[in-house]
Amino acid sequence: MRQTLRRSCAACAKSKASCDLRTPRCSRCVKREAQCVYANEPTPASPETLGREDGGSLTTLDGVSLSGYQFGSLDPFDSYPRTRLPREHVQRLIYSFLHKIAFQYYPLDLNATSNPFLISWWPLALGDPALFHVSLQTACLDEELLAQRGFQASEILMADSVALLRRKVGDASLAVQDGTMNSVITLAAIEFGKGNIKVSEMHVGGVKKLVDMRGGINSLRQTSPLTARMVGWVSMLVMGHPQFETQDDVGIGEGIPPIPEWQLDSGVLYNDISEPCMMDVDYEVKNVFIRLRNVFQRAQQIPFPTTQLHDLTCFVIHRLLLSASDKTNPLTECIRYTIILYMFTIHGPTYYSHAIIQNTIVTRLMKHLMQLDSTPSIHESLDAWFVAIGMVASSGTAHYLWFMEIARGIAESLQLRDSTDALVHIKSVLWLDSAHGEDIFQPHWNAILDYAGTSKSLEYSVHVSSSSISTEIS
Repeated sequence: MRQTLRRSCAACAKSKASCDLRTPRCSRCVKREAQCVYANEPTPASPETLGREDGGSLTTLDGVSLSGYQFGSLDPFDSYPRTRLPREHVQRLIYSFLHKIAFQYYPLDLNATSNPFLISWWPLALGDPALFHVSLQTACLDEELLAQRGFQASEILMADSVALLRRKVGDASLAVQDGTMNSVITLAAIEFGKGNIKVSEMHVGGVKKLVDMRGGINSLRQTSPLTARMVGWVSMLVMGHPQFETQDDVGIGEGIPPIPEWQLDSGVLYNDISEPCMMDVDYEVKNVFIRLRNVFQRAQQIPFPTTQLHDLTCFVIHRLLLSASDKTNPLTECIRYTIILYMFTIHGPTYYSHAIIQNTIVTRLMKHLMQLDSTPSIHESLDAWFVAIGMVASSGTAHYLWFMEIARGIAESLQLRDSTDALVHIKSVLWLDSAHGEDIFQPHWNAILDYAGTSKSLEYSVHVSSSSISTEIS
């Protein structure tokens, strides 16, 4: 009698867990450093069928080599949930999700053995038809946008995703599963990208109720960190403002928690305020500024992993946006919004583009910079820091030239000779050392200083085109 092919490795079968059938070891066994044994060694699919270009390492996401990651035996038994799409199309979308979408959604980890969308999300999707359909939909939309031939397949997946989710939400025990929340928040991002704002907001409202059923965002974080991170971050991007509170500085509360480094050396936090103007800054913003600088300084000796950078960014942006007020002075608000833009810059896009909310923050910074200019300037390094981050954040938008004009005036006022001089001022305020941190800022200052070298008639004025800008912001 022909031996029956097992749909999981021995370890996953014993624990009744979903197995992604990777060889030589499935992701669950890799994560647990366990022996991975299959009943029969599955026959790998051919490279032509799966879209692999060669027999060596796979290449994805700007040429990053994903060596050692094999897709050939991912689905030898068609063990994934059924869809209405042809088998070949489904396998192509699976390949795209595993080798492109997973790393676009989570570029903080380009390692195929540790990226959470590969080791956590995908095994879950193989046992959850709703999440599987939603996952394929992300790859399908990417494929259809590139092809520019309509969205027939993704619309089929969307209709089936919604139908499957309705069944799950109707069952209280299924509604609170990680797969359900992952599906709903992903649909929120997809609908937002399509411009269906009301539908997107409805999905966010739904996932917030599910989070409450799980005991709050911090409780969810204890058992399902990827789900909690994605829900907290994407809901803020979609709605344009935080949807969850934060814990306090010592980690008390049900909100989004700070990273452990946030609480270290708290006894000496206020002994290092080098800028006299910081005395005029509102407590909430000053507290974040000083604690964040302390965290960045510690990171010079003990770099923290990318997941902690994500957690820090999410916490800081939530904290600062939640405490925003029109009653504080312009300096406080300039520091608030510049910190937010800097965190977006060093963090980069994750799960979904933050371009829309970032552009909103840029316009708020511009508004308060114009108000700040009505008072005498006594904080030269802060001025350089404001416009440097404003330039980077507004690059490619209509606001970029406004920041460039201000930066030219500051360059002349501070007698900056090159981008290195500018970076000295920027780093003295708030800076996280990273491999490519300087490269982000240098081109902008080089362009300004090259221009200044050919024109000596520049005049420092924050009011350049201020009347038209004010009209645009208001």
